[in-house]
Amino acid sequence: MIEFRPVVFILGILLSILAVAMIIPAVVDAMIGHPDWQVFTAAAGTTLFIGVSMILTARTGWVGFSLREAFILTNLAWLVIAIFGSLPFAYSELGLTITDAFFESMSGITTTGATVIVGLDNAPPGILLWRAILQWLGGIGIIVMAISILPILQVGGMQLFRVEAFDTDKVLPRAAQIAGGIAIVYLVLTMMAAIILWALGMTGFEAVAHAMTSIATGGFSTSDNSLAHFNSAAIDYSISLFMVLGSLPFVLYLRLVRGKPGFFMRDSQVRWMLMIMAAGILAVAAWLYFSDRLQAADSLRYATFNVISIMTGTGYATANFSAWGGFVMAVMFTLMFVGGCAGSTTCGIKIFRFQVLAATALAQMKRLLQPHGVFFPYYNKRPIPESVSASVMAFFFLFIGSFGTLAMGLGMFGLDFVTAVSGAASAIANVGPGLGDIIGPSGTYTTLPDGAKWLLSAGMLLGRLELFTILVLFMPMFWRG
Repeated sequence: MIEFRPVVFILGILLSILAVAMIIPAVVDAMIGHPDWQVFTAAAGTTLFIGVSMILTARTGWVGFSLREAFILTNLAWLVIAIFGSLPFAYSELGLTITDAFFESMSGITTTGATVIVGLDNAPPGILLWRAILQWLGGIGIIVMAISILPILQVGGMQLFRVEAFDTDKVLPRAAQIAGGIAIVYLVLTMMAAIILWALGMTGFEAVAHAMTSIATGGFSTSDNSLAHFNSAAIDYSISLFMVLGSLPFVLYLRLVRGKPGFFMRDSQVRWMLMIMAAGILAVAAWLYFSDRLQAADSLRYATFNVISIMTGTGYATANFSAWGGFVMAVMFTLMFVGGCAGSTTCGIKIFRFQVLAATALAQMKRLLQPHGVFFPYYNKRPIPESVSASVMAFFFLFIGSFGTLAMGLGMFGLDFVTAVSGAASAIANVGPGLGDIIGPSGTYTTLPDGAKWLLSAGMLLGRLELFTILVLFMPMFWRG
C-alpha cells in the first residue's frame, strides 16, 4: 500500500520554501512602491499556510519512503510548485488568465523559457524577478533530482550514474552533503555571472536576473528582445560561457573543488558535448559568412550564442535565426533534442544517451561482422550493463513517440506545421523558442489557443521529468500492492 504521508510532508516543505522565495520579489516591488508587492505577499501567505498545514497534517518525517512514493513525490513536486508559482502571475497587474499564468509558471520551473508575456521591458520588476527565481529554483531542483532520485528510479538509463552519484564518497560521503555542496557551487556560479554581467554594463537588477536564468539554462529575460536588447558582444560571450557551465555535470565541480580538475576532460560526456557544440557553431558561422549574411566576427558571435542557447535548452536569442535560411533552421531543430550532460541544469535527450546508443550500435555492427566474437559497449571506459542499453533505447522510443503525439495534438488545435512540430520539440526538450514567425526567437506563445498551451505545459513537465517518471503512473500495476 502506498503511504502518502511522507509525500505530503515533503510537499509541505517545498511549498514553504517557495513561499519564502515569494517574499523576495515582494520586497523589490515594495521598495519601488509598486502595488504588486501585495500580490506576492498574499501569494506567499497562502502558499506558506498550505505548506505548513501539510507538514502538520502529515506529522511524519523522511522515513518509510518506497519506490512508488518516490515516483509520486517527483511528479507532484513539480506540478504543485507550478500551480502555486502561478499565483503571482494570475493576480499581478499583467492580468494573465489562469491558462497563461500556469503556462508561464510551468515554463519557469521546468526551465523551458517559453513565455506568454508581451511587454517585458515595462513589466513590474517583481514579476521579472519571480520568473528568474522560478527558473533558478527549477535548475537546482533538476540537478538534485538527477543525482539523488532518477538514478534510483532507473529512469531512461540514469541508473548508469547511480554508482557515480554516490561514488562521490571520495568527495562527500552522503547524498545530502552532495546536494548541499552542489547548491553552494550553483550559488557561487550565479554570483560570478551577476558580477561579470553588471561589470559589462547591465544594471544590477538585469545582471542578477540574467545570471539566475543563464546558469539555470532557463532563458527568461527582462526584455522582449531577449539578449539582443543589450547588443553587446562581451555580454553575449559571457552568457555563452555560463550557459556551458550550467550544462556540465555538477558532480564534477565538487571534484574540482577537491583538487581533481582532470575529471572534466576525462569525462567523455563533457568531450562529446563540447565537440557537438563546436561543430554546430562552426557550421552555422560558416553558413552565415559564406552566404554573405554577416561579417566573420558577427557570424562567429551570433552563431556561438544562439547555437549554445538552443543546444543547452536555455532559449535566449540575439537574432531571429528562423530568417537565416533552411540550413540553420535544420541545425537548430536538430540541436533542440540534444541537450547537455546528465546531472546538469539542461534538458533534452542528454549527451550520455547518444553515447550509449552509439556504443551499443557499434558493438552490434561488430557482432554482425564477427558473429562468434564477444563485444561489449563501453561508456567512460566502463562496460554498459544490458539493462542500461535497453532503458536508453526505450527512452528514445518514448521520446520520439511523445514528440510525435504532441506535434499531432498541436496540429489539431489549428497550428501550422512548423509551429506545431517546433513547438512540440521545444516543449518536450524544454528549449523555449520554436521556429517560425509565431513562436520563433522573435515571437511568443501568447496567441496560441488555450488548449495548445495546456498541451505544451504537459509536454514541458513530461520532458523535464524524463518521460518514464510520469508515464509509469499510467500503468495499472503501479497502483497495485
